[in-house]
Amino acid sequence: MDVPDIAQEDVDAPQARAAARGDTQAFEQLYRRHAGRVHGVIVRLVGGHGARAEDLTQETFVRAWRALPEFRFESALSTWLHRLAVNTALMELRSRRGGPRWEEEADHDDAVMVDPRAQGPALRMDLERAVATLPPRARAVLVLHDVEGWKHEEISAQLGMAVGSSKAQLHRARQLLRTRLEAHA
Repeated sequence: MDVPDIAQEDVDAPQARAAARGDTQAFEQLYRRHAGRVHGVIVRLVGGHGARAEDLTQETFVRAWRALPEFRFESALSTWLHRLAVNTALMELRSRRGGPRWEEEADHDDAVMVDPRAQGPALRMDLERAVATLPPRARAVLVLHDVEGWKHEEISAQLGMAVGSSKAQLHRARQLLRTRLEAHA
C-alpha cells in the first residue's frame, strides 16, 4: 500500500487550494501526482486493467474537481482522493451487483480464473493477477479489509451485506487466493 510522503502533502495543499479556485494547471499537477495510486486502488477493487478502470479513474478525478471547493483540508489531499477512488469503485461494484459479473461468484468460481495455458507456459501468476481472478465480491472484501484496512462493519455497510457475510467472503477470498497462488507457483 502506498503511504503518502509528508513532504508531498506540503506540496499538495497549495496546489489543491489553487485548483479549488479553478486553476486547471494546479489540478493537472495533482492529477499527475496521484493518478497512479487512484488507478491502482480502482484496479484492485474492480479487477482488470482495461478501459473501465481507466474510466473510473477519470470519474474519480472529475468528482474531485467538482468537490475540491468544499475540501476542508482536515485530512491530506491524498487520503481524500484515495477515499474518493474507493467510493467510486464501490459504486461500480454495487451497480454490477444484480448483473452476472457480481453474482457469478455463487456457483462459478472457475469462470473468473485465468487459464495460464492461454497466456503461455512461462506465466507465473503474481499476487495482483491472482487477486484479479477472485470473484468480485470476494475480491472487494479482501482488498477493503486486507489492503485498505477497513473493518468488517464498514465493508458490510458499503457493500450491503451482513458483517458475517463480509467475514465469510474474506475467508473464502483468502482460501481461493492461496489455492490460485499455489497452483501457479
